[in-house]
Amino acid sequence: MTKAELVDKITARVEALSKKSDAEEALNALVESLKEALLAGDSVILSGFGTFKVVSRAERKGHNPQSHEPIVIPARNVVKFTPAKALKEAVKES
Repeated sequence: MTKAELVDKITARVEALSKKSDAEEALNALVESLKEALLAGDSVILSGFGTFKVVSRAERKGHNPQSHEPIVIPARNVVKFTPAKALKEAVKES
């Protein structure tokens, strides 16, 4: 699903958002708020959906898949999503 398709679904479901631009504005605000919280080091918990949090990955050894030469993959921070139990069960049953 693309962002435009998600905006269309939000507009169809929420009667208070009469215009497509309102739904897009709300979605953009949600995404920006998530980004700000994660950059600040906070976890974002959406009940019934899941948790977004930033985790650190340590430096590790890998290899170049073309030349098979060993390389060092640097340490970095990544976003991790852990689905809520309700979401896991809904997906499992579908």
